[in-house]
Amino acid sequence: MKYYYTLPPLLIGVSIVLVQAQVVVALSSQEVENIGREITVRIVDSQNPIVSGSGVLIKHSGNTYTILTAYHVVKDSSKYEIITPDQKSNQVKSVKRLSGADLAVVEFNSSNNYKIAKIGNSDKATASTTVYVAGFPVQRGAIPNPTLFFNKGQVQANGAAQGDGYNIIYDNDTLGGMSGGPVLNEQGEVVAIHGRADEQTINELSQTKIVTGLGITIYSALRQLSAVGVDVGVRPPDVVAAAPKADDFFITAKEKEKNRDYEGAIADVNQAIKLNPNYAEAYKLRGRIRSFSLRDGQGAISDFNQAIKINPKDAEAYVLKGLALPFVVNADKTPGRNQFIKDIQEQIADFSQAIKVNPNYVNAYLARGSKYYLLANLPEFRNTPLASEHAKAAIADYTQIIKINPDDPLGYKIRADALNNFGDWKGAVADYNQLLKFNPNAGDNYGLRGFARWKLGDKKGALEDLNQALKINPKDRFLYGFRADIRALLGDKQGAITDYKQAIKQRSSSVVIFLPIEFPSDLDYVNAILKINPNDPEAYKIAGQTRLQQGKYKEAITDFDKVLTINPNDAEAYAGRGASRYKLGDKQGALADLTQAIKINPNHGEAYINRGGIRAELGDTKGGLEDLNQALKINPQDATAYNNRGAARYFSGDKQGAIEDFSQAIGINPNNANAYKNRGNIRAESGDKNGGIQDLQKAAELFQRQGNNESYKKTLELILKYQ
Repeated sequence: MKYYYTLPPLLIGVSIVLVQAQVVVALSSQEVENIGREITVRIVDSQNPIVSGSGVLIKHSGNTYTILTAYHVVKDSSKYEIITPDQKSNQVKSVKRLSGADLAVVEFNSSNNYKIAKIGNSDKATASTTVYVAGFPVQRGAIPNPTLFFNKGQVQANGAAQGDGYNIIYDNDTLGGMSGGPVLNEQGEVVAIHGRADEQTINELSQTKIVTGLGITIYSALRQLSAVGVDVGVRPPDVVAAAPKADDFFITAKEKEKNRDYEGAIADVNQAIKLNPNYAEAYKLRGRIRSFSLRDGQGAISDFNQAIKINPKDAEAYVLKGLALPFVVNADKTPGRNQFIKDIQEQIADFSQAIKVNPNYVNAYLARGSKYYLLANLPEFRNTPLASEHAKAAIADYTQIIKINPDDPLGYKIRADALNNFGDWKGAVADYNQLLKFNPNAGDNYGLRGFARWKLGDKKGALEDLNQALKINPKDRFLYGFRADIRALLGDKQGAITDYKQAIKQRSSSVVIFLPIEFPSDLDYVNAILKINPNDPEAYKIAGQTRLQQGKYKEAITDFDKVLTINPNDAEAYAGRGASRYKLGDKQGALADLTQAIKINPNHGEAYINRGGIRAELGDTKGGLEDLNQALKINPQDATAYNNRGAARYFSGDKQGAIEDFSQAIGINPNNANAYKNRGNIRAESGDKNGGIQDLQKAAELFQRQGNNESYKKTLELILKYQ
């Protein structure tokens, strides 16, 4: 390839082009890394040092140095600093964006001497060639002063530019903060600027992810540099129009996959393979789309096998093949647990082959460890030597991940959670300690460490962890319930009751999914409260409301009776008992309770809604409408009140008013299936069959989605009636 250097005017009056012959000699990884350390800089927001990126030194003139980086690293109007390889901090002098690409040049002044990057031939960075990416990861808990991260990989495609000018794809693992860093060839020359990483989780259980690096070739950058007045002494070759090549189709396929146009992506990959039948990366991409997006396991396995045939040392292909196995459906497979276990064992064999090919491939350990973990927890193996063997194998794989990437919290996290599950509380505490060094604000890790400490008998330590966890995650249901248990054990009865009640109020938890325990129900918490205080009216009231929702109306009435024995003026207990009585067919008893609830609390909107509905149902439409109007005065945005008033209007003969109310209910809550059903029924009755059927179809869809099978069937019957 020809390189073009512009000679300084002092040597000759005109610019001429020199052709320099190049002897290509591959350097060792360490030699390339040493070059990367000398030419890569860290770009930091001086007002927020956690925000950072990377760049590469491409020019030195006098005291001015020029850096090439990704534009998104320096796009904000912040005061950036350049941290040079000697750890000196330098103020940014200027930032200029390159047109049509996620690239920028940055200048700073320094009297120190720094090495300038050599420009490589990016046209030769084709599929399967080796490249290295260098850059500085963002600052985090355990790494307050990040060091250079340097990783080896292979180019997947080098073709036509896509969004933001990205035109080269590689499989190097990268981290946040490396954007703008150099992509180097085996001679230590810059062939691209790293821009971003696309991360695709292909298996949630194992946390296996495919990370693809995207960059902009150095030739593409050089073609834009002159527009901002930067000359690095190298001129790229002119762009010659040519038919799309395999790499071009691969890149567009990746873009379509990202946009979920899977059929379009498959079509482009097919073209890439047609142009290059030995394009292993294309087979892998098509296999990924087939298995993880289209659930075509057999087609995917065929693609991964072809990729392995082309390159038997491709560890990723073995992992992808193993992960695709569950999507294979054929006549040779016998349904059942034995086949399930057999599939897992086949997957483990594929993952083991990947490790044999590449002993440092983290995804293979993640995938295999997750399968060993799964086998260890299967009922078939519980309390058997096999369970212990599988557990040890899982921990061994997770430990290997930590050895490969000791500064990555992922390995510690999955090992800590596994140790918690397998009962190695001491080991779990050690790993959570390390995780909290990485991120002191991870509330779930405080909660999980608290669980392990509790298992070790350290109740006070557990309480400290739970206090910290709840400061970070103040809406975590399990943490409140767990802290309540600890407080009860430590004799803090009132604190325990307070926490149990808080647990009941919360609906979600980020911690319990990692622990080998069942998620306590509201009634479990109620029973815990009543064990401490058998006369807690709020606990009985919660129990009554829970049983009312469960359809256990007699038990709910018993609970509300207990509340009213302790506190005869509890409006919510009367309202709850009234609703339960109505469900049992005791409408007069329900009216009496709801009237008493309103007497105690004249602003009890729910009591007005229920009483109004019952009155209308019993023929007292005037009284029903009065109650429902009052409910809407209390809360004008109550969809249930509009729905019930619509029913009352219908009973009174005011069909148009009923339709208006049902429409209001739908406007407030578009998922109100009853309102759609009621409005549809009236519209169809009134002659608007098409509109009515549309409403009923929407109601049926919502009932089905909400799991209300009885109402779903009744709505289908109405649709058939009006068709």
